[in-house]
Amino acid sequence: MKKFFFILIFLLLNNSLYANENVMILELKNGKVEIELYPDIAPKHVERFKTLAKEGKYNGVVFHRVIDKFMAQTGDVQFGNSLTKDYNLGRAGTGGSTYPDLKAEFSSLPHERGTLAMARSSSPDSANSQFFICFASQPHLDNNYTVFGKVINGMEFVDQIKKGDPQSGAIDNPDIIVSLKSSD
Repeated sequence: MKKFFFILIFLLLNNSLYANENVMILELKNGKVEIELYPDIAPKHVERFKTLAKEGKYNGVVFHRVIDKFMAQTGDVQFGNSLTKDYNLGRAGTGGSTYPDLKAEFSSLPHERGTLAMARSSSPDSANSQFFICFASQPHLDNNYTVFGKVINGMEFVDQIKKGDPQSGAIDNPDIIVSLKSSD
């Protein structure tokens, strides 16, 4: 019986540790957002996201394209980081990281409210560092972009991100990622 309880406690603790290593905290100007990552669905995209976050590359990056009722795009660590000498709002959205582009990891997960997916060019295998968060369900994106996580708490703060032009999403004086880090 003691062995059973030991195994049960071990499994519960191990599951909790696994869960915490796949929860990220996105700090915005209005509050903190908890994001659950899906390493079983998109392992390479989750790994890249966590690597760039651990390196502090997302801290200070602008939301360069935000369209009301659609999505908020960010993650250009090359030209979109307002804390670096290479920051250029006019070029934000055209850059990536120093790592190679990722092969698509498309799945059947829908682009629902709060979904995180990697942004890319017209090539399915061109995702690098940029990602977006859906404000509402976007079924036309399903099976075309790699879904790698979802907001599990704090979506009201995502909703408060400054919106851009209704067509292009371009923004003057955009909001930034204050910080992005692991919850553990």
